[in-house]
Amino acid sequence: MIRAMLTPILLALAITGYAAGAAALLADAMGQRPGLRRLALTSGTLALLAHAGLLFVPQTAGPVSTDFFSALSLVAWAMALVMTGTHARDRARVLLVAIWPVAALAVALDGFTPNDPGTGIGDWQIRLHVVIALSAYSVLAIAALQALVVAWQEHNLRRKRLSPSLRLLPPLSAMEDLLFQFIVAGFALLTLTVLSGALFIEDWMAQHLVHKTVLTIVAWVVYGVLVYGRWRFGWRGRTAVRWTLSGMGVLLLAFFGSKFVLEILLGR
Repeated sequence: MIRAMLTPILLALAITGYAAGAAALLADAMGQRPGLRRLALTSGTLALLAHAGLLFVPQTAGPVSTDFFSALSLVAWAMALVMTGTHARDRARVLLVAIWPVAALAVALDGFTPNDPGTGIGDWQIRLHVVIALSAYSVLAIAALQALVVAWQEHNLRRKRLSPSLRLLPPLSAMEDLLFQFIVAGFALLTLTVLSGALFIEDWMAQHLVHKTVLTIVAWVVYGVLVYGRWRFGWRGRTAVRWTLSGMGVLLLAFFGSKFVLEILLGR
């Protein structure tokens, strides 16, 4: 009963908090007003807490839901949490203007779409694997967004288009360093995902996991080549962007693509 009463309140707090935080952060970036910055971070933090309540509190008495929209909401929350926790107080916080609205959309889709109780998992080993996998997807998704910003930033600098929005971002070299910080962290988590899957998952065929596993390994190879290329050859710029987006595309097909086809289109 209490859970049913809290859900719409938490949903409203999460959506409005993310939206208000993104709007205040954008206004602060354009006008450099610290008061708006504090309002943005307060609103974003409140939204993160409410979003966490929606994800975890209803599931304390039962298995973790892994249906399409619940997984999407969890990944979006993890993305927002990582970026808010690591870059809320430096110039890279402007990226939250894109990430917070994505989280708001994800939590809205999850909140207004009925969950399938048959998609829950209860074993701690599989829970651990899922948490690691979603963490890897979240960090690498941030890297993909970062790569898009780097590509846009580099494109404008090459053509000497110094727009006001471009001046809001950190220098290109700092943005590329941040990109590879996310890539290395995501690659490490993706490595743990592959290893935990090999250890904990027994019946691959029955769980429709063969194609997902193959695509995940392909993505792991792509990111591994990128990390090696950065270390050995100093890859940056367009090369880094292409490899990052290619790896993310494969991961999207591996996880959300298969879940979308199986759950949304085929109703399994």
